[in-house]
Amino acid sequence: MRVLVVHNAYQQRGGEDAVVLNEVTMLRAKGHDVHLHLLSNEKISGWMGRFRAACAAVFSIASYRRISVIIDGFKPDVVHVHNFFPLMSPAVFYACARKRVPSIFTLHNYRIVCPTALLMHDGVVTERSLREGPWWAVSQGVYRGSWLGTAALATMISVHRRIGTWSRRVTRFIALTGFAASKFAAAGIPGERISVKSNFVDVPLQSDRDRSGFLFAGRLSPEKGVEVLVDAVKLLDGALVKIAGGGPLEGRLSGAPGLIPLGVLGADAMYREMASSQALILPSVWYEGFPMVLVEAYACGLPVIASRLGAMAELVDDGVTGLLFDPGSADDLARKMRWAMEHPEAMARMGRAARARYEAEYTQEINYSQLVAIYRDAMDAVGRTE
Repeated sequence: MRVLVVHNAYQQRGGEDAVVLNEVTMLRAKGHDVHLHLLSNEKISGWMGRFRAACAAVFSIASYRRISVIIDGFKPDVVHVHNFFPLMSPAVFYACARKRVPSIFTLHNYRIVCPTALLMHDGVVTERSLREGPWWAVSQGVYRGSWLGTAALATMISVHRRIGTWSRRVTRFIALTGFAASKFAAAGIPGERISVKSNFVDVPLQSDRDRSGFLFAGRLSPEKGVEVLVDAVKLLDGALVKIAGGGPLEGRLSGAPGLIPLGVLGADAMYREMASSQALILPSVWYEGFPMVLVEAYACGLPVIASRLGAMAELVDDGVTGLLFDPGSADDLARKMRWAMEHPEAMARMGRAARARYEAEYTQEINYSQLVAIYRDAMDAVGRTE
């Protein structure tokens, strides 16, 4: 199969960029011919660069022409789009439709329905964009504090909803969780075209180790619930939480009792910490897209204590692969952490169940089968064969 993968990479490489490269590597290893068309936001510099990007975000003629030329030369069976904002725009899908090539769009975040991309504002989950549309966000400058950037996003969302881009030009969508699929369907994305496919991680089986303490792994920012975790640890005697990550709230951890800063860790070091911890703490106060750290924890046999919110409530089987607590509640998080400390055998059972869940749902082989099935379904939808 010939697959054209399209992605607008971020200035600071994140989980979404890693997912794209992982899928491309996987497809090539399976013998597929993959062409990766990658643009980077690093090209955006200065006021004029930001202005041009804002203008192109709604519909980029240059992107339409560029993708058309690539399709003519590469002749893909399918085009898989991960992120088109801001340099490519939804023009990518019009080029695919014009060339009669099926397009698949992975919905890594909520950008096509909400300018915040997170369904969150001022530290609080909000579905205002689903109810009212995106224009409320412009005066708030929710995109990087810029009214211009936010206005460009709001225009993109409104225009493409009105002209039917998502219902008429995209062959299939991939949502990362059933929760996300329901939100997109509520926003008007055709539910019958949405397939649920998680991301995968390829983690070597970790050797058995003595497990103790808790682990937080992620960006130290407000939406990740760092404040909730800090307050919860204050309520516990003898709790130790290793903190792997960096971000704007690093200073909040300085000198805090019970917290052990590790800094940003590489993959191998992270897996070692996961293999020696009793539970991963995931206290996010936003819905999350698909928290890769959760699946990495499962792969390491590490149960997860997470907010009962969004994707986390779907991915953590309460009492089986981990524990859920009331979102934003330091008191409830402290209760669940205390219970974990008092019941090491139960936590060990949850860790084994977490590893079994990883092997059943989140391996590369399972993900590959799901992805190829979606590609073939998209090809069938437009009457195309390999």
